[in-house]
Amino acid sequence: MSNICKTGIGFWFLMITGIVLAQEQLPAPESAFGQAAGSVQKKLEDSLTELRALREQAAAEKIPLSRKLSELETQLSQVRLAYQQVSRLVDTRTLDLTNLQNEIKSRHEESAYLSNLLGEYIRNFESRLHIAEIQRYREALETAKLAAENTSLSEQDIYQAQAKLLEVSLNRLHDALGGTKFDGTAVDTSGSIHHGTFVLVGPAALFESDDGRNIGTAEQRLGSLEPAVIPFGTPADAQTATQFYIAARGYFLLDPTLGNAHKIEQTEETLIEHIKKGGPVMWPIFILAGAALCVGLLKWLSMAFIRSPSQKRIAGLLKAVSARHQKAAVEAARTIRGPVGEMLVVGAEHLDQPRELVEEVMYEKVLSMRLKLERFLPFIAISASAAPLLGLLGTVTGIINTFKLITVFGSGDVKTLSAGISEALITTEYGLIVAIPSLLIHAFLSRKARGVINQMEKAAIAMINQLSKNPEELVQAAEGVKE
Repeated sequence: MSNICKTGIGFWFLMITGIVLAQEQLPAPESAFGQAAGSVQKKLEDSLTELRALREQAAAEKIPLSRKLSELETQLSQVRLAYQQVSRLVDTRTLDLTNLQNEIKSRHEESAYLSNLLGEYIRNFESRLHIAEIQRYREALETAKLAAENTSLSEQDIYQAQAKLLEVSLNRLHDALGGTKFDGTAVDTSGSIHHGTFVLVGPAALFESDDGRNIGTAEQRLGSLEPAVIPFGTPADAQTATQFYIAARGYFLLDPTLGNAHKIEQTEETLIEHIKKGGPVMWPIFILAGAALCVGLLKWLSMAFIRSPSQKRIAGLLKAVSARHQKAAVEAARTIRGPVGEMLVVGAEHLDQPRELVEEVMYEKVLSMRLKLERFLPFIAISASAAPLLGLLGTVTGIINTFKLITVFGSGDVKTLSAGISEALITTEYGLIVAIPSLLIHAFLSRKARGVINQMEKAAIAMINQLSKNPEELVQAAEGVKE
């Protein structure tokens, strides 16, 4: 504790001593301010001197710098003018480049369009050629078609090849106006190939072999890429065509149908040939048709001789029945012909019996006649129903045969498939041909039979009604006494 006090007293002693010494060393206040003012004044004068020197230096350097600034501004203006000119030139060149690119793109599109147009023209040109002209223009066609697929050729070479075919087609048009003659080969009816000369006038062509034995119109045969020679129908036509070849002038034999007449002629067939194409199902169809026709004819003949009853004689019978004269009623009934008369005779013979018995006896006769009239009519109805089913059966078998041929030969040749298709359609055709008349015959005969039965029922009801109106006993005994 005493040490701490001693230390504190020493510290304060030192502080007071330092303050006293400092006050002794400081100058007087007035002398200090004077020295500071003199120092500041000196620095101010030095600064003003330095400022005048700098102003003089700035004035001396301002004129050259102004000149240099003017020169630099002039150069800047020139550079800006040059930059603007260059900018305008760049913009112009950019616009020209864009226009050029658009022009190049347009030319490429036109080139592609022309190429497609020429390709389409080549295809159309080939499809419009006559079969005899394909040999003549085959080389030009192959060159033009293969040029577009040949990667080693330039666009110019491709266009030249296609343009060459265009030139050939124009020459063909010129030749077609007045007719042209060229060599080639054709196939005769036996399949032999002959070399000869074609004469083409418009869409019609004639061919004559070198030996002169084969002459006729040149046409296209289905499934063949070679022209076929169709001989003339008469020797006179062949002689006329030969003279035309020899003299190079005369009558040109023209088929106005352009070969369609020959094609139609090939499709013509007799009835027997048409039926044979229907296959084995045609036999039961025709058997049904014959049976239905015979039954219908016999039934029509049997019904045609059935006579209608006379209303006058029926009225006489009803008068006798009303009077209960059995003998007179029987005689009047026997004068009525046909099934109605037979029924009335039976009823008149039982006139002395009760009304119910007379009714049953006549009804029995009606049933007997109905069975007789409607006999064999269901067979005609069955024929009308079975014939279309047989036709459908033939259709199914024909389609099966067609698919078998497709499995073997494919679907490319339609002529190979015509047998199965013909069988399928012909059986359906004849099934309907048999069914429709059979149905009409059945309806006609059924109506005829129903008319006869209606007449019998009408007469029977009239007779029964007369019996109901006169319930008295018979007067046969009285009549016997009078006689």
